[in-house]
Amino acid sequence: MKCPYCECPDSRVIDSRESSDGIRRRRQCINCNQRFTTYERLQPILLYVVKKDQRREEFSKDKLLSGLRKACEKRPLPVARIEQMAEEIESELMALGKAEIPSSFIGDLVMEKLKKVDKIAYIRFASVYRDFTDIDALKSELEALK
Repeated sequence: MKCPYCECPDSRVIDSRESSDGIRRRRQCINCNQRFTTYERLQPILLYVVKKDQRREEFSKDKLLSGLRKACEKRPLPVARIEQMAEEIESELMALGKAEIPSSFIGDLVMEKLKKVDKIAYIRFASVYRDFTDIDALKSELEALK
């Protein structure tokens, strides 16, 4: 880290604290003894979703939340629980360490979470995600839930 005053490449860390968006470090230049502050922030990993038609688009937590909210609409689920599910799904995707993830994998994760939390929300999401073509397909999914 170069000193902003004398551009000496050597400095020592006097104080280090975590902040809301990274780490704040107080430094002192070895050459001129001036003090300055640096900030270290994590650079988020860009995650892309591979759609069924092979298009790629950047992962959007807002889009994930929107889908969860629609499935859970008028259900007795706290908003905090829905947001927690979105956080969990996003964390699981980031933990994979992959740059591209198929939309089907994300859909399966959402269905897995909804199935544990609310069966009606699960069926609502599944009816759109699995694109049931007739009542028999929906009926077999309901039978599987029992």
